Formats: sequence, structure tokens, C-alpha cells
Amino acid sequence: MLWTIIVTVILGAIIGALARLVLPGKQNISVLVTVILGILGALIGSWLYTAISGNEGTSGIDWIALIIGVAVAAGLIVAYGAITGRKQV
Repeated sequence: MLWTIIVTVILGAIIGALARLVLPGKQNISVLVTVILGILGALIGSWLYTAISGNEGTSGIDWIALIIGVAVAAGLIVAYGAITGRKQV
């Protein structure tokens, strides 16, 4: 259980960072918010991929689910900036 939480936070940080790299400009959000939005993006992206493709398990890294997760996290970062009024520079 603890290992799952640690891995989820690490992957959330990676996906959040990738999402911020994909977006143009500088986002005025903290590292903690980036990790949280990255975790949410990974979870929603994985759920979307499973719902669309029907594949529930793979024997390695599922690159399509990763790309969807980064796209969802990028959308969440843009939405967070719009809701909080923090514009991209």
C-alpha cells in the first residue's frame, strides 16, 4: 500500500512535469499542485484509455495511456490557471 502511494506520487510528478513542458509559456503554479494535477491526469487518462480500448492490463509501459495522461494533465493545468486567475506568461 505504501509502495503504491509512493509510485503514484512519483509518476504524478513526472506526468505533471511533462504536461507543463507541453504547454507553451510559464505556468504560475506550485510543485505540489503540479504533482496533484499530474496524479489526477494519470488516473483520468488511464481510465479513459481503458474505457475506449478495453485493455485492462499490459506487461509494460502503456505509451498510449501515458500520452493521454499527459494531455489530460495539461488540460487540468490550463483549467486550474483559468479557475484561479493565474495566467500563463
